[in-house]
Amino acid sequence: ARFQTDRKFFGEVAKARIGGAEVILLKPSTLMNLSGKSVAAVSTFYKISPSEILVAHDELDLLPGTVRLKISGHNGLKSIVSCLGSSDFARLRIGIGHPRDRQLQIPVADYVLSRPPKEDLELISSAIEKALACIDEIVDGDFSRAMSALNEKTDSRK
Repeated sequence: ARFQTDRKFFGEVAKARIGGAEVILLKPSTLMNLSGKSVAAVSTFYKISPSEILVAHDELDLLPGTVRLKISGHNGLKSIVSCLGSSDFARLRIGIGHPRDRQLQIPVADYVLSRPPKEDLELISSAIEKALACIDEIVDGDFSRAMSALNEKTDSRK
């Protein structure tokens, strides 16, 4: 897919086919805490219900290389929940670890916005590849099958 900036969506948008379905891809240009504005604009324009939305995001509470599919919850997505008026959307949580796990004394925001170390980047890329292997099931709404493949325990946290 080729992304194009669209001001009315507050980000970049692309259309792609996954399996037999056409999907709309969105990369909001807003800050994470304001991304609901972008998601709601696309949702309203294309008449996409919250239950048809998948939000992929980084997750401090998961180690790098871990990926989880979840159907509800996540405090950091308050903007999306608020703007959609619903929390009925799937989340693809991609582990990045937490700076305190590495005894780093930097603010969490600086950690999240910095480039990960090479070994973490390889693990994160591996997690994304694992998620992509299940994308047909996710798009088809077969969450139980995707969750079974993605949510196997590989660390002792969430």
